[in-house]
Amino acid sequence: MKKTLLLVLTTLILSSGISMAAQNIAVVDVTAVVAKSAQVQNLKKEQQTKMQDLEKWLKNAQADVQKQQTKEGKEKLLKKYNADFAKKKEAIVKDYAAKLKAVDKSITETISATAKAKGYNMVISKSVVVFGGDDITADVQKVVK
Repeated sequence: MKKTLLLVLTTLILSSGISMAAQNIAVVDVTAVVAKSAQVQNLKKEQQTKMQDLEKWLKNAQADVQKQQTKEGKEKLLKKYNADFAKKKEAIVKDYAAKLKAVDKSITETISATAKAKGYNMVISKSVVVFGGDDITADVQKVVK
């Protein structure tokens, strides 16, 4: 019984070792890919422009509130502008999140396609790998837009 159990365990260990050896693993530095992505650069610029426009709008709104003669007029206008500001900011944040999600999906698909084209069946982030795997970061960066 012990011999049979030992034989089964040995077979399992060897077969798992063989299947692990058959794995073709790539690593990719996702941070470097994202940093070099034109999509990400454009998205950041667009976000900065929108935030600058929002700041200009806010300054104009503050000046408009200061022009009001009565306290009630100032409070009413301030309340209106606060609501408008919240809506504008929320729209900017939602738009940015949606576009960021699309860029993330695009980069993930590019990594996957590059790995498959090169014959890899697994890709791991380079930041969590201590040793091993073929680095395909440069190949992915060439393809990412």
